[in-house]
Amino acid sequence: MSTESLAAPSPLLLPDGRPAASAWSLDPEVRHLNHGSFGAVPRAAQDAQAALRRRMEASPVEWFPGQPQLIADARRRIASYLRAPADGTALVPNASAGASVVYGSLPHRAGAEIVVTDHGYGAVTMGAARLARRWGGAVRTAHVPLDATADEAYRAVTDAFTDRTALAVVDHITSATARLMPVGRIAAEARRRGIALLVDGAHAPGMLADPLAGAEADYWVGNLHKFPCAPRGTAALVVRTGRRQDLHPLIDSWGATEPFPERFDHQGTVDATSYLAAPTALDFVEDTWGWDRVRAYVTRLGDHAQRTVAAAFARLTGEDHTVRVGMPAPALRLVRLPDGLAGTREEADALREEVVRRFRVAAAFTSFGGTGYVRLSAHAYNTPADYDHFAETCVPVLVDRARERRK
Repeated sequence: MSTESLAAPSPLLLPDGRPAASAWSLDPEVRHLNHGSFGAVPRAAQDAQAALRRRMEASPVEWFPGQPQLIADARRRIASYLRAPADGTALVPNASAGASVVYGSLPHRAGAEIVVTDHGYGAVTMGAARLARRWGGAVRTAHVPLDATADEAYRAVTDAFTDRTALAVVDHITSATARLMPVGRIAAEARRRGIALLVDGAHAPGMLADPLAGAEADYWVGNLHKFPCAPRGTAALVVRTGRRQDLHPLIDSWGATEPFPERFDHQGTVDATSYLAAPTALDFVEDTWGWDRVRAYVTRLGDHAQRTVAAAFARLTGEDHTVRVGMPAPALRLVRLPDGLAGTREEADALREEVVRRFRVAAAFTSFGGTGYVRLSAHAYNTPADYDHFAETCVPVLVDRARERRK
């Protein structure tokens, strides 16, 4: 590896020379190292959404009859960004809502099984379990080692398929463990065996240049409010041709009799300005730096963050804290925490709250297989100094905390 590839990248700047973070309204007193959980909306998109809301509130009777057409226009622009077919794309509030649409629309399969993985997002897995109970069936959980290669991950999932499997649910980029899954290959095998596949692509839009390439799943849902920086409550559900007309919104409105995806454009009096302002966020990043440049930047920044934080832990514990992830995600990185920290999801959440309260550092702590991790996210507004600060300020306290718990 060259010295250049190991060097921390130079921070991104706005065209007028200001730091990239100036384009966001994030609290400058907080180090924001967890874009992956809730995203961050640039001022340009916030302003666009506020202007749309003013129009809506100025004349609701004019606004709401015309809102379905506005949503359809935004949907087409979002589909273009994802390189997805506009007639196969519907807008939903988030990935979990998209999964719920799928679960609520599938025909009853008495006694059928649903395959999930042990990396699955909790809410989506809970929904699968509820569907299995309605079917009188069961959930089968495929164990995928964190360091599994693409071949190993593929086999782990497809080996869980049986003659009773009706649905498989697989993450595109896992939330707790920050790894890619070979969804294209899994989709091909699922289709060969007549198994419906739902890909939870919550983290994939924007982080992957062409997230749907090769991933010909029956259903794919991705959040726009994470890496693409759209206003919260914006996600896209992309559906394969033969499955589209079976899907309906969770709440019927006046478009219920229209075909997919137009029936999803009718949301009654729901405030859909998050959908309508999403293209502004996409355009802002493209026009300011270009998405390809941002993806390259956050990948190098993620590498720097992982090296810096893992080395800080190692200096104090004498252990290797580098995590070998089989298919690492571009803008997310894991560093292993000392033993005794964040061994469960509840402990990880409590640690997140303590760190942001005591140190004004917003970071994600996760748990997998009883081991705790800090999951480092990166976006255009982050700089190497953010992760250097975490290494210098938070790591020593975390190591001390772990030692106290082991006494």
